[in-house]
Amino acid sequence: MIARPLAPLWLARPSRFATLTPIQARAALFALAVLLVATLLALGTPLAPRDPAPEPGDQTDIVLYQTVVGNVRHGGNYYRVTAEALRGGDYPLRPFVVFRLPTLAVVEAALPDAAMIALLYALVAATALAWWKRLNSAFVRASPRIVAMLVLAAGLVTFIQADLRYFHEVWAGLFIALSLALRRREDWLPAVAFGLAAVLVRETAAPYLVLMAFFAILEGSRREAAAWGLALAVLAAALGAHAHAVAQVVHPLDPASPGWAGMLGFGFFVKTMAISTALALVPLWLAAPLVGIALFGWAAWADDLGIRMLALLSGYAAILAVVGRTDTFYWGLLVAPAMLVGIAFAVDGVRDLIHAALDQRRITVRRVVR
Repeated sequence: MIARPLAPLWLARPSRFATLTPIQARAALFALAVLLVATLLALGTPLAPRDPAPEPGDQTDIVLYQTVVGNVRHGGNYYRVTAEALRGGDYPLRPFVVFRLPTLAVVEAALPDAAMIALLYALVAATALAWWKRLNSAFVRASPRIVAMLVLAAGLVTFIQADLRYFHEVWAGLFIALSLALRRREDWLPAVAFGLAAVLVRETAAPYLVLMAFFAILEGSRREAAAWGLALAVLAAALGAHAHAVAQVVHPLDPASPGWAGMLGFGFFVKTMAISTALALVPLWLAAPLVGIALFGWAAWADDLGIRMLALLSGYAAILAVVGRTDTFYWGLLVAPAMLVGIAFAVDGVRDLIHAALDQRRITVRRVVR
């Protein structure tokens, strides 16, 4: 049995699910139901015990970063002042990755606070504009485009808080979102440049580079794959230099990190997405399924960006589920900016799945022998 695709409701072309067979569509609907139920695991997922209802961005960590920036601004060596700040705040100093890369702190120390706030707002505006242009051809009418931009704004609302400019994940997350929106099969260099900027601010953005290199290889774009590989090589060199510099200021008796094998599960990812966006304003029992609908929507959009975004979100869901800790919820900021846009694609996806699952028409092919 072959389902006859319906004309799209919102999208410019049918969703990825429009041509599924009834059996496939029913299986997909069942998977969607399981996903939505699984998102409710967030209701029982803890966050950092020192702050039972934290805002996106731990204020204690912000004070740490402010201290580092202030000391560097007054002539201090980044690694020495960071080590002192970590000791003063009873933070671990080993392994070397507990020290943030110096990129953001050095830039913030060199510029006035007003300039950094202006840069943050400019980056948010550039990200929104890039996504507007990218989504302009995805929808057939102005109303769904407006809905898509509204849910994008809901994802960006956290990133316009000036106090969070000290958070490395805020800048890296915006760079990733901008990179995704700018990437074109025939013009990928700006995407690589902003992807490199993301990892040089926060090395935990490295899975994004790996993912983009992987998709470039699948598409047979050797030059693009090489460019993403070169960006990874630059990151590796930067991390090597960073590790050497950290080793010069760490003492043998300095405390080590307890590790990152939090094993908090899928619900932790869902909760980080909720508190990293405007979904923090609604009850978690409502916010959690909306995260699931957004994931489904990215799967429904029959565009290479849709599958890239789904893979990126799935990858960080796995990372947060396995190695995230209750006090590292801010890792979700790396993929939060555009996550909710998937909700706009879910409308056609759900309609197409239901239509395909209920379709009973059969196409019989007869062979005529003359």
